[in-house]
Amino acid sequence: MRLALCGYGRMGREIERIAVERGHTVVTRIDPADPGADARTAADAPLADCDAVIEFSQAPAVVENARVYAKAGVSAVIGTTGWDAERDAVRKIVEASSIGYLVGSNFSVGANLFFRIVSEAAGLLRPFDEYDVALVESHHNRKADSPSGTALTTAQAILAALPRKSALVDETLRRPPEPHELHVASLRIGSDPGTHTVLLDSPADTIEIRHRARNRSGFALGSVRAAEWLAGRRGFCTVDDMMDDLIHRGEA
Repeated sequence: MRLALCGYGRMGREIERIAVERGHTVVTRIDPADPGADARTAADAPLADCDAVIEFSQAPAVVENARVYAKAGVSAVIGTTGWDAERDAVRKIVEASSIGYLVGSNFSVGANLFFRIVSEAAGLLRPFDEYDVALVESHHNRKADSPSGTALTTAQAILAALPRKSALVDETLRRPPEPHELHVASLRIGSDPGTHTVLLDSPADTIEIRHRARNRSGFALGSVRAAEWLAGRRGFCTVDDMMDDLIHRGEA
């Protein structure tokens, strides 16, 4: 495949390394600030020469970039987080075009397995009212959004599986949480690429479910796999759609 990279920081460079290892060609690198980039904006890049874009950029750029991809007829994998409020607008752009557009808060296979394990565990808590649940996440001190997209996806999995939790609370609590509130706490420190811990706690014991990224390679590999999976597909889809398909193939 011929790829464009939108966002050429540490993640973009790791994606390039893995893409080349898998036999793909990086045609252009897009970044408004990085001196190693070939273009400052998606509109300036030769997208017509590409099969797909892999974007890890900034949330304010997502909607306009989606318009550019749709106009160029190039499919896109979006790892940028923090733009949930614009999701419907982006979906309309994609559905009015011929492109495929795959979004995810985390493209790591391990993280996506973590989401499914957490969902199953939260469902198992339904008959056991003595167990409370919360989520703690930490990331490097350069991360722009908080909580992380991965934390929000994990929280939504818990809320969907455990009816007694119906509201997500992600600010600092200066009061006891209400029984229906799912507390999500965030820490920003050092160089942590991402650690997410779900705590299932009772008066008798605590169960911890944790996903800890060692580096960016899992995210990068997953995003390249997503571009490979998206080839030939059209419309707005998510990393869950990809995982469902890959898991189904494995069961066949």
